[in-house]
Amino acid sequence: MNSVPKGQKVVIEADFNCHVGEGNSGDKEVIGRYGVKERNEGQRIVDFAKRMDMAVVNTYFKKRVKHRVMYKSGGRCTQLDYILYRRVNLKDIEDCKVVAGESVVKQHKMVVCRMTLEIKKRKRVRAEPRIKWWKLKKEDCKIEFREKVRQALGGSEELPDSWGTTADLVRVTARRVLGVTSGQRKEEKDTCWWNGEVQESIQRKRMAKKWDNQRDAGSRQEYKEIRHMVKREVVKAKEKVYDELYERLDAKEGEKDLY
Repeated sequence: MNSVPKGQKVVIEADFNCHVGEGNSGDKEVIGRYGVKERNEGQRIVDFAKRMDMAVVNTYFKKRVKHRVMYKSGGRCTQLDYILYRRVNLKDIEDCKVVAGESVVKQHKMVVCRMTLEIKKRKRVRAEPRIKWWKLKKEDCKIEFREKVRQALGGSEELPDSWGTTADLVRVTARRVLGVTSGQRKEEKDTCWWNGEVQESIQRKRMAKKWDNQRDAGSRQEYKEIRHMVKREVVKAKEKVYDELYERLDAKEGEKDLY
């Protein structure tokens, strides 16, 4: 427990084979009033809960005895299984009880704890704008970029002695000629296979779904055939795209596609 970060939620569930006892005199910060029997070696659980700033959840809910006792044997009944949770997060706990009719193992009933955990959405981290270097694949962009760099060098073919000066000059020219990205992260979507043929087939499928209203066998059969055809065309389109991708990966220009 010492290795668990303070802000992390922790649930401890176990058969501790002891009693924390009924009532909470002197220990209100870690146990409630609804335990069972007198405290014995359960004092170690109480001490642990105090040291780790946790609470014994079972003891906070007023239930009938049959919903607090989870162990019965030879006419004896007691409370041995406990759930511990950080005190700072106790607002998450809605209920905790023993299911009287369910046995987990021999003589032990099931202990159920209901809690609501709020999942915080991660804030989107704004990405840094990047120069659109990939535009240099176009011949016109390549020629324009070369001319602008030459102009920035004063028409000279020789580079400055300082690499830092040269790199800054190239980056400034690239931003002006090639532009930069917006800095917004875009979700990766596997739609590279979407083409005109697939789009047209899906449109035909939507039009053929008129059997939903007409309910005649002919329209329904037509819709099924078009639906199967669309599935085949989508599979073919995906295969074509991935075949081209694998070919590019074998070449130097495919290094970026690897990611």
